[in-house]
Amino acid sequence: MTSINKTRIESLDLLKGLVIVIMALDHTRDYFHAAAFIFDPADPTQSTLPIFFTRWITDFCAPAFCFLAGLSAFLVGKRKSPAELSGFLLKRGLWLVFIELTIITFGWHFDFHFRDILLQVIWSLGISMILLAGLIHLPKTIILIFSCVLIFGHNLLDTIHFDGNILWSILHERNRFTFADGHYFVTAYSLIPWVGVMSLGYRFGSLFDKSFEAVKRRKILNTVGISAIILFFVLIGINKYGDPVRWTNFDDSSKTLMSILNVTKYPPSLLFLLMTLGATFLFLANAENLKGKMVNFFCTFGRIPFFFYILHIYLIHFIALFVAGFTGFGWQKMILPRFVTKVEELKGYGLNLWMVYLIWISVIILLYPLCKKFDQYKQNHKEKWWLSYL
Repeated sequence: MTSINKTRIESLDLLKGLVIVIMALDHTRDYFHAAAFIFDPADPTQSTLPIFFTRWITDFCAPAFCFLAGLSAFLVGKRKSPAELSGFLLKRGLWLVFIELTIITFGWHFDFHFRDILLQVIWSLGISMILLAGLIHLPKTIILIFSCVLIFGHNLLDTIHFDGNILWSILHERNRFTFADGHYFVTAYSLIPWVGVMSLGYRFGSLFDKSFEAVKRRKILNTVGISAIILFFVLIGINKYGDPVRWTNFDDSSKTLMSILNVTKYPPSLLFLLMTLGATFLFLANAENLKGKMVNFFCTFGRIPFFFYILHIYLIHFIALFVAGFTGFGWQKMILPRFVTKVEELKGYGLNLWMVYLIWISVIILLYPLCKKFDQYKQNHKEKWWLSYL
């Protein structure tokens, strides 16, 4: 049985740790893989299975984090009044938005002019928390219905477009806008259906209450997870709804497989969420009894994921400065006016996939001691309110 009676629930920390470490692989690939500057790694017509699955495995990160953020909000709310929880979510949401627009944006680009601002996963989590601050006051059934409507129905909006409409892009469409001469922002993570994923996590939080039976929790999570995966394959077979891009049957079976699994992430389609959240449910259902050194290793990152998230972006980018310098491109090329893979001058730069994995593992090893010390400090100083924002 998982450690429900402890302050923290180890299976949740384990999942957070796994997904944040896997997320670091995707960001390492962005900065170092030569192919990333030439083609989309998820494109079945150009990619290979090793490249595709290096990208594909990281698709599970954002949905798991968003769902767990909502679940954690429920658990935090067990120690607070609804008004106090709303206040906490509002402040934390605003904090995440601020960090995304400043510290994280600078980490991605090292550009003091802030010419390209990406509204990515941290921004989306922040805005979703702000909205969740109001949603928590609704009846539980309404929260569940709201979540399911957004997740299952938002692909009905795929054909609706409003050219140049910033609000619509923030809600449901990935776009790039000019907000000043030579300065842009990208709505990479639209709010629909991400806010529904977070509110769904909040609704599932009651399963992890101390009074809830572990056997019953496991049965529910397994049932929901298996149902999500089955529905994914049913909709794949129908190939009519659930994703704005239909998969293609190629003569090559590996390309067909990549086409089937290459579901839309921006914004996340129903198929994307069925695939990723289905796996999340199954992991949570069956990870409660996992123990050992590797579990403790990943739980360390899972207890301080935001701290690790910021550090790993800066470390990866600093390493990229040196690699660009040593490979003849010059470190200055890594002062980025746009997202790294979109910079034309960097075509031809990069390393093979094995080197990407080596750098990724090195980043994890280098950051582990610092993360462990911060984790220990955080656990030993729970009276410090500001630690709850890191």
